[in-house]
Amino acid sequence: MSERGLLIVFSGPSGVGKGTVRQEIFSTPDHKFEYSVSMTTRAQRPGEVDGVDYFFRTREEFEELIRTGQMLEYAEYVGNYYGTPLSYVNETLDKGIDVFLEIEVQGALQVKTKVPDGVFIFLTPPDLEELEDRLVGRGTDSQEVIVQRIERAREEIALMREYDYAVVNDHVPLAAERVKRIIETEHFRVERVIGRYDKMIKNTKPIR
Repeated sequence: MSERGLLIVFSGPSGVGKGTVRQEIFSTPDHKFEYSVSMTTRAQRPGEVDGVDYFFRTREEFEELIRTGQMLEYAEYVGNYYGTPLSYVNETLDKGIDVFLEIEVQGALQVKTKVPDGVFIFLTPPDLEELEDRLVGRGTDSQEVIVQRIERAREEIALMREYDYAVVNDHVPLAAERVKRIIETEHFRVERVIGRYDKMIKNTKPIR
């Protein structure tokens, strides 16, 4: 039976470039992660594909999934729900495959209470001025929403201490490489592999 996969929780403030860094990680043939597509009630943006970028659902549909306990985590952010379907994540981890979650900070903290042995990585901007420039340049939000996102970013950066690692997104390929190195290192942590060696010792016959 294969060892259970790692749950990699990747989050940070809106506009920091989580999706861009994640795409960079998944664009290389050496990655061994399964991307868990999040679910949201926000409007589908031009170019986004349902089931690829997000599972787009109505507010009523999302709230029914919450009520029936089918979400690993969820959060309401700037008027919309975001969350992670539970069954898919567990099935994939049980196969020994690492699951990569790109989620909001609120949701990440919920996951930490349920899966404390996950790998929690916080993506940070070089500074808040750069973050604001990215939000403005994205061209998808009103000035009022951008102000809300910057204020929320201040609060979320203060929660960085709840994570295992912080990675600065100053250059996308570098940030992606840092994340991959963190995950590779986590696979060698003694507490993650000790069970395998305990079995080896127990099942090995003494040398005569």
